Amino acid sequence: MVDFHPYQLDNGLKVLLSSNYSSPFAYITVLYHAGSKQEQPDKTGYAHLFEHLMFSGTPQVPDFDQMLQAAGGENNAFTNADYTHYYDVLPIENIDIGLFLEADRMEHLLLQQHLFRKEQKVVVEEFYETCLNMPYGDVWHHLYDLAFQKHPYRWPTIGKSPEHIEQARLADVQQFYHDFYRPGNAILSIVAPEPIGQLKKRVNQYFSDIPSHEVSLPVLPVEAKQHAVRKKEVTASVPHEALYMAFHIPGRTHQDYRTADIVTDIFSGGRSSRFYQKLYKDLDVFAQIDAYITGSIEPGLLIIEAKIHEEYNLDHAYQLIRKEIDLLAQEGVPQNELDKFLEIAHSNMLFSEVQGLNTAMNLAFFQLCGDPDLINSEIDAYKNIRPDDVKRFVTDYLSENQCSILYVTKTP
Repeated sequence: MVDFHPYQLDNGLKVLLSSNYSSPFAYITVLYHAGSKQEQPDKTGYAHLFEHLMFSGTPQVPDFDQMLQAAGGENNAFTNADYTHYYDVLPIENIDIGLFLEADRMEHLLLQQHLFRKEQKVVVEEFYETCLNMPYGDVWHHLYDLAFQKHPYRWPTIGKSPEHIEQARLADVQQFYHDFYRPGNAILSIVAPEPIGQLKKRVNQYFSDIPSHEVSLPVLPVEAKQHAVRKKEVTASVPHEALYMAFHIPGRTHQDYRTADIVTDIFSGGRSSRFYQKLYKDLDVFAQIDAYITGSIEPGLLIIEAKIHEEYNLDHAYQLIRKEIDLLAQEGVPQNELDKFLEIAHSNMLFSEVQGLNTAMNLAFFQLCGDPDLINSEIDAYKNIRPDDVKRFVTDYLSENQCSILYVTKTP
């Protein structure tokens, strides 16, 4: 059980504090509701680019990393479709330095032309390295665009194309900062070995004077239900031919999302899973096979991906996977098999709260989802999953006419 204290500053900043004396470190995270889903279709990749720019410095602190490291701390950040999350870990004695740095760049970030051009080149190079010059690197561009017709989940976080980043101007990212990097669009979470009252004083000292600004998030289109199979084939220089199957599932707080999570474990959660035992181990068709969910806040995807050995074809591999899906829909899952994966999920959630950084990040994330108490109630929600829920989920969500299929064939 995680004890925490939520409150909100007058400028709109949401704050979650938790006293934890099991570690001598302070864990600070700042989550901005600024992911790739907030981007315009003709200006993508900005959220990821801006993650880089947030380390550009301020008039008071030209080098964010240097000051934090001098205080014995470390930091990092990541961006996804829903948000961008920054985090700092440093000794409790230096917690004020971490809070000062985060508040300083929330209000006074330097966005200068030469710094912008430098990070712009870094992100473009990253696009080529990870998406265009790496085997299977552009899979998500093809698959997301196939599965989503309207929702901005249809492009990856890195953006639709490197041209969108290359054509970006300093004024564009300055506008992104102005639109989304505001106290009213941010969540600050702290886990530290200090009383809540003292932590509140520190937060108020550094963040309460940041001016409030109205934040207007874009209204996102609702993806229509898919009623027919979608299929695409691309040819690339890859070591194995591959297939990807994507099915629409509910958003992060829906109970069926948790069932989807357990279904992917039943399929591919370790050596005792069905795909491993029946498709990978017993057959010589698959070089690799896996199932997972995208984890998005709004309705996302359950994805099955497989790479096959050279002597087999993708249609045959697809039918083998489809057979396992249909078998689960028809026969369901025995209680003892389900219990095994529920216990694993339970253990993983408990272990995730052992580290203060995970607790701080989860508090911020669940606040963004609308209910920070999920950090404690999620375990019970998973425990309530029954065999009938699994059978119903597979029947309702994993039918063939709701599937988007991507084939990656080898260049002759």
